[in-house]
Amino acid sequence: MNVNDKFEPNGVKTVRFVAAGLILRGEEVLICQRRPDQPMALKWEFPGGKIEPGESPEQALARELDEELGISADVGPLVTRTRHTYRSGGAVDLQFFAVHSFRGEVTNRIFHDVRWILLRDLIAYDFLAADRELIRDLSAGKLL
Repeated sequence: MNVNDKFEPNGVKTVRFVAAGLILRGEEVLICQRRPDQPMALKWEFPGGKIEPGESPEQALARELDEELGISADVGPLVTRTRHTYRSGGAVDLQFFAVHSFRGEVTNRIFHDVRWILLRDLIAYDFLAADRELIRDLSAGKLL
């Protein structure tokens, strides 16, 4: 059990609502690797994070991209939304937004690694389970 897990009064885990960015540069997308000391260590993911109370998903994503990468992002349209339940019983509701422009230089503030890769090469990286369907679609040229 993770110290950050949230539970309803009946002991059932709640769903964590997350906004993530598909930061695009031509045919490339920015991907981020979790640190070795984090849950699901060294898995790849898209930058973003938890939607705080009172925030829209777009506001949460803009805040997270500033905190994680030091950029001021122009959050674009919703690309897809998915919900995934992990074996631990924890669930995540993910909203993925396109980010076609931002101000500032991408600076790795919290990740083990950050890379620009071709969309078609996404399938070669070990992503979080919740991202795998999206990875298949993006690498196949779908959604964007």
